[in-house]
Amino acid sequence: MTKRNGIVAAIASIAIAVTGLSTSVHAASAQVGVILPDAASSARWETSDRTFLSAAFKAAGVTYDIQNANGDKTAFATIADQMLSNGAKVLLLVNLDSASAKAVQDKAAKQGVKTIDYDRLTLNGSESYYVSFDNVAVGKLQGTGIYNCLKAHKVAAPRIVYLNGSPTDNNATLFKQGYVSVLGKYVTAKKMTLVADQSVPNWDNVQGGTIFEQMLTKAGGKLDAVVSANEGLGLAAVAVLKKNGLNGKVCVSGQDASVDGLRAVLSGDLSNTVYKGIKQEANAAADLAVSIIKGTAAKTNGFLNKVTGSPATAAGATSVPSVLLVPVGITARNVKVVIADGFQKKADVCKGIEKLCTANGI
Repeated sequence: MTKRNGIVAAIASIAIAVTGLSTSVHAASAQVGVILPDAASSARWETSDRTFLSAAFKAAGVTYDIQNANGDKTAFATIADQMLSNGAKVLLLVNLDSASAKAVQDKAAKQGVKTIDYDRLTLNGSESYYVSFDNVAVGKLQGTGIYNCLKAHKVAAPRIVYLNGSPTDNNATLFKQGYVSVLGKYVTAKKMTLVADQSVPNWDNVQGGTIFEQMLTKAGGKLDAVVSANEGLGLAAVAVLKKNGLNGKVCVSGQDASVDGLRAVLSGDLSNTVYKGIKQEANAAADLAVSIIKGTAAKTNGFLNKVTGSPATAAGATSVPSVLLVPVGITARNVKVVIADGFQKKADVCKGIEKLCTANGI
């Protein structure tokens, strides 16, 4: 994990502690309760999702209560109980794992309260809707970016590792399904060597760095690519590569289009990342919550199988109506897309690397 990411996570954690884990409007009688997962695995939950969800609910004239479980499953359940007791009509959840979230969903269902899975699907849950990006497509973009980087580096027989996300997060499973669909065939054909394949518990960036250091040692310091499931893990790998004078020489993927991630893409430390328009995701989730409260038709564009977490072709007992949004692959050449969309600010991304930004049309 980079020093800056560590500082961001620490600040977010302090802010959560000071505010009692909550940002709300009329929390005692909020119509929508939102539970975010933590502030450490990614800065997005506090810096982006909270902001965009708040704005969407305010615009719709709906009262809301947004709290953060801060990685604690017991706190997650307690917050949900409080929201249900306070009369929430809808719960919008980002789960810590499927089992603990399912318990919350089942309790809500008994009280006639509908739940929406936001960003992460609760397997075997009783959710009414799911909102996220096409996460297999995210993985395909990661794998394609790595493939193109290796091709550009003219590596004849690449040695690669998979640095996967949390084993308790179905999204991590889908990301891996995507990048393996792109790169796995080359491994099977022995045109690439998969040196290591390991998941990182709880998306913990510090653990991710340690796991990657072990991978690099196992590889004898000879690696050509790190297929990393998000930027937190990718930048943790970059920190290890820097210590060994290998950053910029090894292809490393990411996801989230954070300021640090985009700066690393421009500098060449990350070969590619994936941009997911979180404002678009937050607005879609808020629209579903508002439609439930107001009794209007909900707008979805697909289905996901609750048991397997894979895309489903039609409605059914095991499928959940979903809003699946389209991710965008990012390399140095199109970082400007993220800035033009207003997701990140040019001043933040380009500070100190203005020449790189100019060279890439920013």
